[in-house]
Amino acid sequence: MKEFEYTITDELGIHARPAGLLVKKAAEFASTVSVDNGTKKGDAKKIMSLMMMAVKQGQTVKFTIEGPDEDAAAQALEAFMKENL
Repeated sequence: MKEFEYTITDELGIHARPAGLLVKKAAEFASTVSVDNGTKKGDAKKIMSLMMMAVKQGQTVKFTIEGPDEDAAAQALEAFMKENL
């Protein structure tokens, strides 16, 4: 199991466009990817799950990746978050 935390810097938080891109990125991997904002937990492979979390700028989210390609998934998703959110 791999975990990392990221603080959202995008002024709109996790909104539709980056949420859709995040879902596509997470879907590239066989591992399960969950996102936790402290009060809600969502599946990073389901856009509605991410949108319902309503993550705002300044909030820290924790990613938990578990599966056969968790190392590659964690690296790719952390890089994605830094580039897009």
